[in-house]
Amino acid sequence: MTMPFAVKDTAEGASFLVRVAPRASRNAIAGVIGEGAEAAVKIALSAPPVEGRANAALVEFLSELLGTPRSAIEIAGGQHARNKRIVVRGRSASQVAAIIDGALEASEKTQVQRGAG
Repeated sequence: MTMPFAVKDTAEGASFLVRVAPRASRNAIAGVIGEGAEAAVKIALSAPPVEGRANAALVEFLSELLGTPRSAIEIAGGQHARNKRIVVRGRSASQVAAIIDGALEASEKTQVQRGAG
C-alpha cells in the first residue's frame, strides 16, 4: 500500500505531521487528512486540549504505538494547535511509516467490521 502521508528522515529523526482530535471516546489512529507532503495522520485522543493533557496523551500514544520511550517523541511544532509536527528519535522514516501504515490498515478493517454488523 502506498502511504498517503509523508514521513521524512531529518537530522532530528523521523518527522511527520499529525492532526489531533481531542475529547474522543478512545485513543486511536483515525485516518489521514490532506494529500501529498501536507497530509497528516489524524489521531483521536480521549484527553481534553487543556493544560497540555492532549499533548501528553499524544506522546504516550505514539510512544506505545512506535515502541519507543516517551523521551524519543517530540512535538516539534504546533504545541498549542491541532496540527503538529512530530519527530521520533531512534527510528527511521521507513520504520515509522510502516508502523503507522499498519495501524491505519487495522483501523480501516475495524471500521469495515463495525459497519458490516
